Amino acid sequence: MKRREFLQVSALASVHLALGNGVAVARENERLPKVGSRNKGFEFEEATFGDLQSAMRSGKETAVSICNKYLDRIDDLDRRGPSVNSVIELNPDALAIARALDRERKERGPRGPLHGIPVLIKDNIDTRDRMKTTAGSLAMLDAKPLRDSFVAQKLRDAGAIILGKTNLSEWANFRGDRSTNDWSGRGGQTNNPYSLDRNPSGSSSGSAAAVTANFCAGAIGTETDGSIVSPSALCGLVGIKPTIGLVSRGGIIPIGHSQDTAGPMTRTVADAAMLLGALAGYDSRDNATEAIRGKSPTDYMQFLDPGGLRGARIGVARKFFRSGPAEKLIEAAMDEMQRQGATVIDPIDDPALTRFGDAERTVLFYEFKHDLNAYLASLGDGAPVRSLKEIIEFNERNKDKELLYFGQETMLKAEEKGPLTEKEYLDAVAKCRRLSRDEGIDAAMQKHQLDAIIAPAGGPAAKTDHVNGDRGIGGSSSPAAVAGYPNITVPAGFVFGLPVGISFFGRAFSEPKLIKLAYAFEQATRCRKPPRLLTTVA
Repeated sequence: MKRREFLQVSALASVHLALGNGVAVARENERLPKVGSRNKGFEFEEATFGDLQSAMRSGKETAVSICNKYLDRIDDLDRRGPSVNSVIELNPDALAIARALDRERKERGPRGPLHGIPVLIKDNIDTRDRMKTTAGSLAMLDAKPLRDSFVAQKLRDAGAIILGKTNLSEWANFRGDRSTNDWSGRGGQTNNPYSLDRNPSGSSSGSAAAVTANFCAGAIGTETDGSIVSPSALCGLVGIKPTIGLVSRGGIIPIGHSQDTAGPMTRTVADAAMLLGALAGYDSRDNATEAIRGKSPTDYMQFLDPGGLRGARIGVARKFFRSGPAEKLIEAAMDEMQRQGATVIDPIDDPALTRFGDAERTVLFYEFKHDLNAYLASLGDGAPVRSLKEIIEFNERNKDKELLYFGQETMLKAEEKGPLTEKEYLDAVAKCRRLSRDEGIDAAMQKHQLDAIIAPAGGPAAKTDHVNGDRGIGGSSSPAAVAGYPNITVPAGFVFGLPVGISFFGRAFSEPKLIKLAYAFEQATRCRKPPRLLTTVA
């Protein structure tokens, strides 16, 4: 593959904001900087699941030809060229799976809307195949899951092709206090395709960067607090963090069962809804899914309503706003929602939404030790390390590779914790649930009779800094994350050519309503723009 030539031009001199379809604070200048731009045209750029199905249905493409074109693009732009570095490993069986699915389509027809669609999954999601599952850690290179995760199995059952695995913030960013997001000992640093010197946020960084750069049709991320919605916002994507219990965590390397979940990351709300329907379901390995046994919709596409904002009541969580150009985009988004027929209640602030203090971290310290040790035990003889303690010791022995940029203070704090029966843990869990649910989201929605709460999802992206670690980028993920409630982020515009997202969150299992609102907003604004793989924007 030919490498991209550098185009040297002057950097942006002022902030440009855009909200799409003429709904703009200030129209984004078309002459954005092309410093080091190395993108090229791609046949499937911004292709939706529906577009790819149409191409296969018509005979123009096959699952094999589509996979080959995505694999070529990954080789050209992810592994070489601009080196986004989002894909940690490719599936050596992907083309064989694609050939089998092509035969099946010809003989019996497609299984459904994901038949032959190439997706990537985060490298903390088990697959029982020739790929590894490591959470980005060198300590896990020889791990051998005994079976597919529930998520991987559901994707295979739907006919999706797992093209490979994506890089992530190592251990889902639960290792060190001064970490740099999107870096792992195994995968190195993932870069933001909108500006390669900037951070895509994490921990589902590789999934976000790969989808936005059109290295796959869609991807799966995981979230404990912000790890789907934040990288989706900073990479101009739609991300859905489902209600705890809608998607099984069986076979996913954990942080904490109170907040962990997997969810879709795509370029459109429709694709995210389609992918969510494929993932949802009961799994005996995850007790939380008992709540939706026989109840969850399998077709979230039915909730895609372009007029879905009409008559809706939307509350604004002002506590998550910061002064600056990104917040002006959210203000413009609120204006557009009102033009689309929604009633916007501004503000609806409740102190409980931001009053968790140290309780959330306390819960996660306890659960990380307990849940990770249980996961490692589930690997049986295939576990290269058998406890959090052994992982800490491995990192110390290999500090030149694993502790290169930051330490493992978070792991050390977790290792100090006792069993989940301790009063400190039980009190922290009770506090988190009370503040996030009873006195938080549920209380605010009941008081104002809301359909959803909105707030900035995060962005624009900060520059990657291995010396000082991450800088704050804003965001509003914690209330829904701590409550275990759903959160959907949608592109809201650009600042300096960098994406900003808006989040819709609400009560438990309100995904149908949130998808309806998010889709209506997306269709009214159409803010998504593909990245140009610039070396820098400023």
